[in-house]
Amino acid sequence: MDFLIAILTGTFFATGIYCILRRSLIKVLLGFALLSHATNVLLFTSGGFVRDVPPLIPPGQDLPPEVFADPIPQALVLTAIVISFGVTAFLVTLIFHANRKLGTDDVATFREDGP
Repeated sequence: MDFLIAILTGTFFATGIYCILRRSLIKVLLGFALLSHATNVLLFTSGGFVRDVPPLIPPGQDLPPEVFADPIPQALVLTAIVISFGVTAFLVTLIFHANRKLGTDDVATFREDGP
């Protein structure tokens, strides 16, 4: 299972980087989304896969049990989701206004000689 998740994460990273290097801003947006998903999967797998075990210390004990879910990667993933949503919303707005002003989403045509 870990090998499959590693292959999936690597594929997400490679596809995201490939899309970010494209000329179309829509593909850049999709590449950013893939990179953020790949980062979330990487953070989530860093805690390991533990099923049906809460990330809590039982009452009356000072130490957690031998097998427990690590809450730190889960908190990092939740934070990363919120940050990537904000950046994605900004990119959508930026692409919309660039397309509205210039009539295209091709980055090569964005060069204008300003004053």
